[in-house]
Amino acid sequence: MLAALTEELQKTGICPPAAEHHYAGAEDVACDICTGKKLHAVKSCLTCLASYCEEHLQPHSDVAAFKKHKLVEPFKNLQETICSIHNEVMKLFCRTDQKSICYLCSVEEHKSHDTVSAAAERTERQRELEESQQQIQQRIQDREKEVKLLQQQEEATNMSVDQAMENSEKIFTELICLVERKRGEVKNNFRSQQQTKVGQVKDLQEELEQEITELKRRDAELKQLSLTEDHNVRDVTAAVSELGKKLEDILREELTRISLTITQVDVSPSEPKSRPDFLLTYYRNLTLDPNTAHTRLMMLKKNKVTGVAQTQPYPDNAGRFTFWWQVLSKESLTGRCYWEVEWKGDGLYVAVAYNSISRDGKGKECRFGWNENSWAVHIYGNTCIFYHNCEKVSISAPVSSRIGVYLDHTAGVLSFYSVSKGMTLLHRIQTTFTKPLHAGLWGSVSCPRTLRLMGVQGGNRTCNLTIMG
Repeated sequence: MLAALTEELQKTGICPPAAEHHYAGAEDVACDICTGKKLHAVKSCLTCLASYCEEHLQPHSDVAAFKKHKLVEPFKNLQETICSIHNEVMKLFCRTDQKSICYLCSVEEHKSHDTVSAAAERTERQRELEESQQQIQQRIQDREKEVKLLQQQEEATNMSVDQAMENSEKIFTELICLVERKRGEVKNNFRSQQQTKVGQVKDLQEELEQEITELKRRDAELKQLSLTEDHNVRDVTAAVSELGKKLEDILREELTRISLTITQVDVSPSEPKSRPDFLLTYYRNLTLDPNTAHTRLMMLKKNKVTGVAQTQPYPDNAGRFTFWWQVLSKESLTGRCYWEVEWKGDGLYVAVAYNSISRDGKGKECRFGWNENSWAVHIYGNTCIFYHNCEKVSISAPVSSRIGVYLDHTAGVLSFYSVSKGMTLLHRIQTTFTKPLHAGLWGSVSCPRTLRLMGVQGGNRTCNLTIMG
């Protein structure tokens, strides 16, 4: 009746299916009792040295003799737990020899060795593994933090570069606009001065043509008088001849004046008003000439010297300053140019000089500002004085650590500026320069200093000539 009922239930689908069998795969531990296709083992017995599936493990739960057996999680190669010498289960571990042993081994060849139970050794190894695992996990956390920090640094770098590029683009755009604006101003200035000067020339031409017309009229009158037989004609002729000579002299002077006016037409732009205008238009790259440097000035770089106590072994040179601690630039200066002097310390002389300035001796002819061949501004503490040819002019304007120098050689203009956030004019002269000039520096004997020339670098236009003391 039970068999018939079961068969009927299976036909109608009401009877639950048989339990699913879990057969051992390649990585599983197979049951040692199963025949044919083996099921996977759920436990291994260290006493029986066999692994059992769920079904064949049942006697270890039901039979009293099997209940004392040691069951563990299933693992392969149970024979490796048997001592090859005594054929006993290796339940001990020899720490001296670092190997598993049985009880008989511990009383024979491993006697007096440091032995513990396999379970104790396993517990100790598990503890060490846990510590190693914790260390590894800690290192993983540390490396993850470092990776996160590097990612933050990467993001910060990208943001910084993007911001720098944006700022650079903005600066270049402003510079381009400034150049375009200045080009337009210069062009308009040229046209304006051209119209003014051309108008002046045309006015002079008209005056000249009027005078020529008047002279022709008077010449015709003279011819007519020369044909008259009046006795007064000779006197009149002499007077007219004298008048003709005076008119010729006047005409010659006017022609000369017109010629000079045309020759002296200056269509140059006016002196810039801001530092960017100076730097964009007139900056010059200058270097110091070691052949002019005093022997107490050590040349550190092409654009840097420093005052030292020891005399430098420079070769004898007729162009070297022998007494005053002075040095000139290699480059000669003509036209329009601009440079700056940055200094620290008690003070210095910022100068321009002809190359013909005397070098040998301690006389005034060798000292910047004390002869007709040089012009200099002396800065000492809060005092600022302009010198030329032994004449001096006191300057009341405050000075900064940076001095700008503008030279218009053709127009005879030399200007000194105090440069900080803006530009403050210290002194300007109007003269006539007859020869090319050189930039000059002087560090006095009582307060030596380091001087450095530094040109415009990269896209950051600073100053053309920087002298740091």
